[in-house]
Amino acid sequence: MQNYRKLLTCLLAVTLFSCKSVLDLEPTDKILAKDLFGDPEGVKLYMANLYYQLPIEDFAFFRGGFNQNGGDPNNGGFAPAMVTDEAVHSEFGDFVGDGDFQWWDQGYKLIRDVNLLADAIPTLDVIEADKKKLIGESAFIKAYAYFALAKRYGGVPLIKQTQQYTGDVESLKVPRSTEKATWDYVMELCDQAIANLEPGDGKSRRATKYTAAALKSRAALHAASVAKFWGRAPMSGAAVTDKLVGMTAGDAAAYYTACIQASELIIQSGQFALYGANPASPEEAAENYRMLFANPNGGDKETILIKGFTLPGQFTGHNYDIWYQPAQSANGWPHPGRMNPTLDLIDLYERYDRPGQSSPVVTTTEGDVTDYGGFNAGLHYLQFDSPNDIFKGKDARLWGTAILPGTAWKGTPIVIQAGYVQPNGQAVIRTKAEITVNGHTYYTYGAANTSQYSGFDSYGGNNTRTGFSFKKFMNHTAPVVAGWNQSTSDFIEFRYAEVLLNYAEAVVESGTGNAAEAAKALNDIRRRAGHTTAIALTSANVQRERRVELAFENKRFWDLIRRREYHTEFNNRVVHSLLPLQDLRALPATKYIFVRVVVPNYTPKTFSERSYYRSIPGIASNGLVQNPQY
Repeated sequence: MQNYRKLLTCLLAVTLFSCKSVLDLEPTDKILAKDLFGDPEGVKLYMANLYYQLPIEDFAFFRGGFNQNGGDPNNGGFAPAMVTDEAVHSEFGDFVGDGDFQWWDQGYKLIRDVNLLADAIPTLDVIEADKKKLIGESAFIKAYAYFALAKRYGGVPLIKQTQQYTGDVESLKVPRSTEKATWDYVMELCDQAIANLEPGDGKSRRATKYTAAALKSRAALHAASVAKFWGRAPMSGAAVTDKLVGMTAGDAAAYYTACIQASELIIQSGQFALYGANPASPEEAAENYRMLFANPNGGDKETILIKGFTLPGQFTGHNYDIWYQPAQSANGWPHPGRMNPTLDLIDLYERYDRPGQSSPVVTTTEGDVTDYGGFNAGLHYLQFDSPNDIFKGKDARLWGTAILPGTAWKGTPIVIQAGYVQPNGQAVIRTKAEITVNGHTYYTYGAANTSQYSGFDSYGGNNTRTGFSFKKFMNHTAPVVAGWNQSTSDFIEFRYAEVLLNYAEAVVESGTGNAAEAAKALNDIRRRAGHTTAIALTSANVQRERRVELAFENKRFWDLIRRREYHTEFNNRVVHSLLPLQDLRALPATKYIFVRVVVPNYTPKTFSERSYYRSIPGIASNGLVQNPQY
């Protein structure tokens, strides 16, 4: 006890005699803004964290959220493309759930972090040029965050400055703004960023004037579409009455104009161009298209903003190469082949001899491309010498996006076969079997064992069930490393081709702007794909071009949302496969036929109209008005 009293006396003495100095001390567990942002390295660190939090829908974006490549990144290999008509999972079926694609808490954390930066900028001891750049970047990041919120939730609380907690929680609550006010704020922030940022060289991984313009082009097109097409799926309820969701058709014009002007700022700058704009052949066009995504840093002037995956590892690498390799090149990874492009997507690609028209794969002399009833011995199937001859003459981008049956990947012909037709005319499909004819053994899946083929066998859920495997973004030269987050190919967040497509769509949908320039933008993209015949600027042509040019870049989901087409495109919807069969009736010649079917084991999908908006979380505590039908 005596010792305790002595210790207490000492502590009191220290406290009393050092009271002034204690109060003057600055906290040692925090870095002050003037110290952090006064040091160029501190600025880099803080900005790197802000950019990392950006809701970029890249290789680590899944329905559960962004940057899903830390901890246990095992999401089964699902990708957003699988809730659209672009692809299906090789094993499982799933669709848009209420808990998918949410981004609320993370969004407001990023907004708070960038508000802290914006508040500190005027106090920083840096040159004016650096201050101006930070003002521009903070506006870009905040615009990006509010864009991600607006397209999910409609009107949201606009917290424009850092909030200070004074002991009254109620004072921190901010009601939702209208959807229009939210989109207008996104436009305002984009303009701030454009006004304050330098043009840059297009190679930076930080925002430039043109990055901000590209964001405005994309966001304005989204807002314009919601306004124009709101009537396709009108809603009701308190959120609609208060205009927290929804806009009027009359609101569309200003947003289309904003998209056109932002796109023209980029187009007329002369700093950007399509990679491989004038290929000598479709084969060269296909390779250019593949190379653009395999190595965006070699994309010449097409890239506007790249997100880097520089190092393998947790939060720094991604998993595309392990999930989506065809089974034959899995190299020890147990669950490859999960991204299966649908026949619905493949049918969209034009043939060079039929410009301006989708070209569904024709399998019979009867020519019916709506027959999904399976093999019918009474039909006259077209025979082909190789499993990919049926695709010859189709758009080069198909060959750069998907692995087609019999095409080579990493030096290996990828075997995708669903069965055979026996010499007696009986078909054996999607069951493991073999038959020996004239001393030679044939296998339904095209080879004897699971390491030698990549299609249709349900073994391990590793084989395509659509007839196609995946190529875009994949590393053609590196072997698969069988572990998490070993892929380091970079992701192009903004590229020139999307800006051209935004521009073309805004012009054709609004009926304003320079139609001749918009048609040129559309056909420049087609020329890069090997087309030599120009097509007209129509809404249908623009939408088909978006689907093939931007396939698997996570744009299709939002295109269906913003144009209010999801509930009509997915109304008890099924998607389709193409079954390659070896036709043993042609022996000794080697011939293949194809059968169009519904994807095996596919459950029809219906999109709920309430899913055009995500549910607002935490309304019991934050007091916000909920979105319709939740």
